Amino acid sequence: MTRRRRSAVDLSTRVGSVLLPNPVLTASGTAGHGDELGAYVDLGSLGAVVVKSLSADPWPGNPAPRVHETPAGMINSVGLQGPGVQHWLDEELPAVLATGARVVASIWGTTVEDYARAAAMLAGAPAGVIAVEVNISCPNHHDRNRMFAHSPASTAEAIAAAAVCGRPMWAKLSPNVADLAAIAAAAAEAGAEAVTLINTVLGMAIDVETRTRRLGGGGGGLSGPAIHPVAVRAVHDVHAALPELPIVGVGGVARGVDAVELLMAGASAVQVGTASFADPRSVGRVLVELDHWCADHGVRAVTELIGAVHG
Repeated sequence: MTRRRRSAVDLSTRVGSVLLPNPVLTASGTAGHGDELGAYVDLGSLGAVVVKSLSADPWPGNPAPRVHETPAGMINSVGLQGPGVQHWLDEELPAVLATGARVVASIWGTTVEDYARAAAMLAGAPAGVIAVEVNISCPNHHDRNRMFAHSPASTAEAIAAAAVCGRPMWAKLSPNVADLAAIAAAAAEAGAEAVTLINTVLGMAIDVETRTRRLGGGGGGLSGPAIHPVAVRAVHDVHAALPELPIVGVGGVARGVDAVELLMAGASAVQVGTASFADPRSVGRVLVELDHWCADHGVRAVTELIGAVHG
């Protein structure tokens, strides 16, 4: 059984203008749109709950099969299935707010106008929605179906369009680029208070017996422990290039020490994602383990760890 949290360590942190009681959050796409994890974790005890990305309109997602397990994680091709922002506001957000959780909404689109519409719908959301994570790791129909996050210009367009949400914005970026720091800088210049690093790494699985792709959408996104070193490197390099830009680190966090590593690389907060599929209590366990690690190592405040490896 996981030990109870200790109280001597100050776990509070800040992501831009957003003050959080601790740096452990759920990762978008892994905790549903509402209080699905509430049966296993006290959602109000987390730094925040980041919900699955929503588009302005309902979206069916990709054909099945959508998930394939790998030796150190999983590949998913869910395709951002969701009920649309308005349905979420009316039917699913109240349940998660009732748990006492702080909520970070996540939006996506295939055009700049999509981001503007989804963000505008959030302008009147309850105060419990403390930030909007703008998932720009999505195909851009205006740029030969490349991801917005593969171009500084497209990144800036999407972030600027989403500013109508009237809330702090975090830009969720793809690691599948040559110069991640340049993309992060473009997001910040366009109005993002922070960047979330990283989204999944492009991957594919093939059934060698049937000679077919294992996922209905063809390829997919690799997540889990396999991409943790990629996330650490991404956070490290962006923090080195842009030390004033807050970073939310995500990728393969399954233990408290994984969170510590991302914090030392330069993250101000971390998200727990794929681990929740194997153990829905994992995000709460990571929080407890982080608290214990800090206490055991004489760390009085978690902010002491942020960017520690940079000296």
